[in-house]
Amino acid sequence: MEKLSMILFGHAAFQYLNAACELGLFELLAEKGPLTAEEVRSGLGLEERAGDILLLGCAALGLIHREDGSVRLSDLIAGLMEQGTWEHLANTVAFEQHIVYEGQADFTESLRRNTNVGLRRIPGDDRDLYRRLAATPALEEVFYRYMRSWSLLANEHLVASLDLSGARTLLDCGGGDAVNAIALARANPHLRVTVLEIPASVRVAEESVRRAGLADRITVRALDILHEPFPTGYDCVLFAHQLVIWTPEENTELLRKAHDALVPGGRVAVFNSMSDDTGDGPLIAALDSVYFAALPAEGGMIYPWSRHEASLAAAGFTEPVRIPLPTWTPHGILIATRPR
Repeated sequence: MEKLSMILFGHAAFQYLNAACELGLFELLAEKGPLTAEEVRSGLGLEERAGDILLLGCAALGLIHREDGSVRLSDLIAGLMEQGTWEHLANTVAFEQHIVYEGQADFTESLRRNTNVGLRRIPGDDRDLYRRLAATPALEEVFYRYMRSWSLLANEHLVASLDLSGARTLLDCGGGDAVNAIALARANPHLRVTVLEIPASVRVAEESVRRAGLADRITVRALDILHEPFPTGYDCVLFAHQLVIWTPEENTELLRKAHDALVPGGRVAVFNSMSDDTGDGPLIAALDSVYFAALPAEGGMIYPWSRHEASLAAAGFTEPVRIPLPTWTPHGILIATRPR
């Protein structure tokens, strides 16, 4: 029953986490704790009842620890802060609260219609979330903070596991704010990268590249990857957090474009979360699939490795190699080759 209760009241558990983030509870305790309950309420500007509710929930969920009249951070949250990881988790919480949560109310209807019904909760008329966000700067900022954080949680493993020693040019398809392009360029000084993004997002990527001091080696190009051909002549094509958005048929077509963009012997790399071929996990892949079903575009989920491999084969790629990454997120890399 305890496990079922956590599912039944999971929405409430998340709201405690979000409230603690937005009110600054964790930062207060990290800076000044341990504190009394009264000191916490005073520091957060909360009345007694409101403070008691927040502390009850956060303590019951193991986010804070209460003992002998004092309140302190849990070892988990304290450890994440010490590692520098907490900021990425907080950005993910904000994304879930302000973009994902409302749209997930349409999850069941999205399954019935096999399309992203929850997108109606985001202002705009465009067919996918990414174009709509460009018209709502506050939400766009939340989204890009999250995507950067989600990438940073795993892309050190992308850098370590994707061997680019023999590549001179890389095409980053749907590269967002260029977070992965920057990491790969820094780790591979010989590499030149082209980032493809929709026109509304080009300015965000260009600013990131400029701040990184890599404008001489990273170029950002406006291009709709679903509807326009890719530039050609590349040694490697990267899809980072892209092939979870679209249908298998759209993914196959994107991979065909990648095949055409590569020189013979060139490689494509798919970097995103993966689910197991057995269809029963991991849990985060299942939970994340609710978002992809309800919001971003008309297709998408955290696909199993084998589904991506089928699309790669249909697009003409050979020699697929799976690289599961040692992270708590279900990230992996799938590499395949364009035959010579």
